[in-house]
Amino acid sequence: MSFESFFSHRYLKAKRKQGFISIITGISILGIMIGVMALIVVLAVMNGFREDLLKRILGVNSHLLILSYKGGITNTEAVMGKALEVDGVLAATPFIYSQVMVKHAGNISGAVLRGLDPKTAGKVVNIESMIKDASLAVLNGKTDEPRGIILGNELSRQIGALPGDIVTVVSPIGKLTPLGRVANEERFQVKAIFESGMYDYDSSLVYLDLQDAQDFLSLNEEVTGIELRVRDIDESDTIGGMVQDKLGYPYWTKDWKMMNKSLFSALKLEKVTMFIILIMIVLVGALNIISSLVMLVMEKTRDIAILRTMGSSSRSIMRIFIYQGLFVGLVGTALGIVSGSVLCHLLARYKFIKLPPDVYYITTLPVRMEWFDIVLIALAAVVISFLATIFPSLQASKVNPVEALRYE
Repeated sequence: MSFESFFSHRYLKAKRKQGFISIITGISILGIMIGVMALIVVLAVMNGFREDLLKRILGVNSHLLILSYKGGITNTEAVMGKALEVDGVLAATPFIYSQVMVKHAGNISGAVLRGLDPKTAGKVVNIESMIKDASLAVLNGKTDEPRGIILGNELSRQIGALPGDIVTVVSPIGKLTPLGRVANEERFQVKAIFESGMYDYDSSLVYLDLQDAQDFLSLNEEVTGIELRVRDIDESDTIGGMVQDKLGYPYWTKDWKMMNKSLFSALKLEKVTMFIILIMIVLVGALNIISSLVMLVMEKTRDIAILRTMGSSSRSIMRIFIYQGLFVGLVGTALGIVSGSVLCHLLARYKFIKLPPDVYYITTLPVRMEWFDIVLIALAAVVISFLATIFPSLQASKVNPVEALRYE
C-alpha cells in the first residue's frame, strides 16, 4: 500500500471531530448508488421495450426486401436463387402487397392485402406464432371454395368477422371489361385470426395465399417483391447492398432499419435523453463528495501541515484526498450496480409491475440488461466522482504549513 493510499484509508476510517462529515460521506455513497441503480433499471427496461418491439415488427416484416424500379418482379425463382447465393442470406419468399377494402355484414374497412407462399413464408417471417389456433397451411390455394383468408385481430373486430365467416374483398385497381374498368371483388372465408400485438398491423393486414392474391389482382406470375431473412439483423443494410450489387438494375433493396428508421431513431434518442437526465442523480452524490472533502481538509489542516514539514510533496497531499473521494465513488458505484442488477432480475422473474393491457401492447415491464450500458454507467459515475475530488484536493495541496502551525 502506498503512502497516499495508507493515509486516505486511515482518514476514511477515523472518527470525525465533526460527525456531520461522516453523514455527508454516507449521503454521497447513497446518492451515487441510487443514481447508478436508477440508470441500470431504466436503461434495462428501455432495452427490453426495444427488443420486444423489434421482435413484433420482425414477426410481421422481413429483415430485407428486394423490389424493382419497374414495378413487379416476374422472374421470381431466378431472383430468389441469386439472392440466396449471397453470404448471410438464409431464406427467401415472394410476396404481394396491395391496398384493398374488406366488407362483412354491412361493415367495411380499408386493409393491406399481403399475398404469401405458405411453404416458404414461415422461414422468413415469424407470422406462424401469431396465428391463433391455426397455421399458414389454412391458406391452401384453390382446394377450397371460397378460398381462405387470415384477418388481423383488430380488423376482424371492426367488421365483425370470425373464423368461418365469409368476407368480401374489393380491389380498387379493378379489372378490365368490355364496359371499361370496374371494381374487382371476391368472397373469401376467414380461416384464422392473427394477433401481433401491434395495433397498426392487427387493424389493417389480411393474408392470402400467393396464387390466390395473383388471381384476385390479375397479376399472372408477377409478385410485388421478395422478402429475405438474414443471419445478422444488425448487418442487414450491408447484406442488402451485396444483394443489390449481385442483382443489378432494376432491382433495389430495403432493410428493416430503413423501413422503421424514425421509430428506432426516436427510441435511441429517448434512451440518450434518459441517461443524461438520470446521471444528474450521480452529480448530486458528486457534489456531496466535494462538500465532505472540503470539510475534511479544514479538519485535517494541522495534519496536512505536519506531513508537508516532514517532506511530503503537494502532489502526495493531493493524491490522499483524490483517493478518498474515488473510494467513495467506487463504493457507491459498486453498490448501485449490485442493487440495480438485483432489481432487474426481480422485475424479469416475478413481473410485479403490471401494465394496463387496454393501453399498452404488453402487460408487464420487459427487462434486458446490456453489459455495454453497465460499463458505460459505471465509467460515467467513477469519472464524475474523480472530477468532484479535484477542487478540494487542490485546496489541500495549497495549505501553507507555516500558517497552519503558527498557533499550535
